[in-house]
Amino acid sequence: MPLKLEIVTPEKEIFSDEVDTCVLPGIDGEMGILPSHAPLVTIITPGELSYTKGGHTVFLAVGDGFIEVGSEGVAVMTDMALGDELIDEAAVEKALQSARDALELKTTDEEIAAVQASIQKSLAQLHVKRRRRRL
Repeated sequence: MPLKLEIVTPEKEIFSDEVDTCVLPGIDGEMGILPSHAPLVTIITPGELSYTKGGHTVFLAVGDGFIEVGSEGVAVMTDMALGDELIDEAAVEKALQSARDALELKTTDEEIAAVQASIQKSLAQLHVKRRRRRL
């Protein structure tokens, strides 16, 4: 029995198809979703989302968002979802260094949280991009 997976960002629908499994970066750690999973609504954090279909696994770098698991499948709403082919490693490394430099200048909790979120998204992108080289 396949699992319907939909991934959307504010800009567009990234993916919509039936898959065998998916693994998401949840607020409390990685969570695997299989067909007939119990209903769930939770937060996802920047990290790596993967899904498997027909023995082939796809990895995406995702940002902050929410997931809803229901009888229809899994809906992922996130502010970023990028496959390795869309990630410019040099640009991400530059953004990561800029964010780390900026972190030293921030003073309020809100400023620090915003920069830390940027760092987490950059690290997620680098992880997905570099995984491709290892496969």
